[in-house]
Amino acid sequence: MKITVIGAGRVGSSVALNCSIRELGDILLLDIVVGLPEGEAMDINHQLAERGIDCTVRGSNNYEDMKESEFVVIVAGVGRKPGMTRMDLLKTNAEIVKAVCNKIKNYAQNSKIIVVTNPVDPLTYLVIKSLGGQKTKIMGMGGMLDLSRFKEHISTVTGISRDSIQAMVISEHGENMLPLVRFSSIGGIPLSEFITAKQSEDLINKTKKIAAEVISLKGATVYAPGNAVSTMIECIVKNKRAVLPVSALLEGEYGCNDICIGVPCVLGSEGIEKIIELKLDENELKVFDLGGQSVKNAIENLSLTKI
Repeated sequence: MKITVIGAGRVGSSVALNCSIRELGDILLLDIVVGLPEGEAMDINHQLAERGIDCTVRGSNNYEDMKESEFVVIVAGVGRKPGMTRMDLLKTNAEIVKAVCNKIKNYAQNSKIIVVTNPVDPLTYLVIKSLGGQKTKIMGMGGMLDLSRFKEHISTVTGISRDSIQAMVISEHGENMLPLVRFSSIGGIPLSEFITAKQSEDLINKTKKIAAEVISLKGATVYAPGNAVSTMIECIVKNKRAVLPVSALLEGEYGCNDICIGVPCVLGSEGIEKIIELKLDENELKVFDLGGQSVKNAIENLSLTKI
């Protein structure tokens, strides 16, 4: 199994490390910065050697090396700075992702693709349209990362082990994300049995704002995104058919058409095997629709239909 990660900065290197530790395959770190991917690969390999893990990580500046990749993870792009929203990155990162797509067309057209670059939902749409690929094989990471943050907040508020928590976050990976208290549980018991209405509201707000707080403190989110991507790849490689929130192309689901946005999906060997359509209540649907409109506006701003 060959996994190519395009972008060897902190998040890309975290993806490579997490995939290697799970022994999902050999990793190619690609970057335009001379020396960076090679240095990161060396550092990761030293850790893997001590742990007795035989997956190898290689660094390169040559896109031809991505040939025969089963997976391509797109991390390339500029990151958020303190005070920025994900949508502030749209035009700059769209140009970077377009260039990456041209390389994928040449060298890894048949790979499954996971988009990490922000804003992830419109850029996942851009990748699908640019490559003309199967929508089941191209997805964005957003919801998986939001889910990890939501679960951490639930554990903190309830004082119950993270291992007992099942949760779900959908909609836009951005200002209109939708942590679903109503579809979350602890040990199979509805989350609402453990928290008050005020705590529920606080959990939602904290989940929406925590990424900006991390960025203000350390400049970037790194470890949770790396884990989120490796979890997605593991589900596909091992045909787990697990239900995870990922950014997927909707064609009528949730009342949306021709946009990518975070929804629960069954991930198996073919990629996105099924989109699960939850019955949202009026308030939940209102937030989801705001997210859908935000993504739609971003797509229109980029004139992606002309690609």
